[in-house]
Amino acid sequence: MIGALEQMALLAVLRLREEASAVAIRKELHERTGKNVGRGALYTVLERLEGKGYLFSWLGEPMPERGGRARRHYSVTVSGVKALRESKKAIQSLWSGLESVLGKSW
Repeated sequence: MIGALEQMALLAVLRLREEASAVAIRKELHERTGKNVGRGALYTVLERLEGKGYLFSWLGEPMPERGGRARRHYSVTVSGVKALRESKKAIQSLWSGLESVLGKSW
């Protein structure tokens, strides 16, 4: 099972598609969850996900506004999608049967 921040990063990359750079992922996480994920924490997670084969990255074209540096882009692999599905299934199983305690509107 993948961790909560790993899940959120993978979901953000899926949402952003070809626009998924670290800056965009961090912004997406903040907008959708209200969490401010530190740049270092995000890069650590992205590297870990690449190491697990759930994510791959590539460098785009050099950008004048970045001083000629290229931006790294990310995409979720088939294994990453599979990991997300398994994680969702596990979480749903844990939540199942707790409606009387937690309410039905989760």
